[in-house]
Amino acid sequence: MENEKYQFNCKGGSVRLVEKEGVPYLAFEPFLKLPFLKHGFSTRLGGVSEGEFASMNLSYERGDKEEAVDENYRRICRAMDIERGNLVFSQQVHDTKVVRVEKPGRYLKGIDGMVTDRPGLVLVTSYADCVPLFFADPVKKAIGLSHSGWRGSQGEIGRITVEQMEKEFGCEPKDIIAVIGPSICGNCYEVSEEVASCFPKEAVWKKEESPEGKYQLDLWKVNEGILERAGLLRENIWVSGLCTCCNPNLLFSHRASGGRRGNLNGFLGIL
Repeated sequence: MENEKYQFNCKGGSVRLVEKEGVPYLAFEPFLKLPFLKHGFSTRLGGVSEGEFASMNLSYERGDKEEAVDENYRRICRAMDIERGNLVFSQQVHDTKVVRVEKPGRYLKGIDGMVTDRPGLVLVTSYADCVPLFFADPVKKAIGLSHSGWRGSQGEIGRITVEQMEKEFGCEPKDIIAVIGPSICGNCYEVSEEVASCFPKEAVWKKEESPEGKYQLDLWKVNEGILERAGLLRENIWVSGLCTCCNPNLLFSHRASGGRRGNLNGFLGIL
């Protein structure tokens, strides 16, 4: 679909663009139906950062001005109606560690996934092409948010997150609703033969114009399969269908920008 004001292309119908006080962010239709949740995914619009970080950069670690990032957080939190002091961040390393969190904090180092059942906490992970995995169990009122690049997908961090929710909160996979968030699509994600060989054949293909030894990898399909094998019902697995690389005016993309970019954030909390 195409949004008239912001002109973005989406290959699915599960994403809604919300704007409040001049700050647009993305929401997911299946989560909007769960009244115990607070959630969203930032865009690159509505902030004060300049240059390659323009304008809603949410990373302090890419060379942007700290005061600009501070203001960006103030704006996105106000737009989403969340308290900045309730945020808990993961400092991702493309691993598969998933932890239970009980209190807010600046960064959990070396962690790519978090789960909680604590009302008020808002889980935050960062992206610029990798796959955000959002989880919500409306029965146990528990949530999870994990960062899944190709290494995390190879290591099945989606399955590990589900297992952690089972272990910590007694969740049953059949009750969990998952959203595969905005990230690079298979048509844009070119990988080496070595990386491609790590994944199921149905998620890998070679374009006629691809350079020798290069393949396309569909991490959306990879993660759909991982979540279904983890016990989630097919009807409870939603793909946002929004590619970061195809929409560089709306979203930061590492591939599209050649690495000159800011960060997007996923936010997920329990009211």
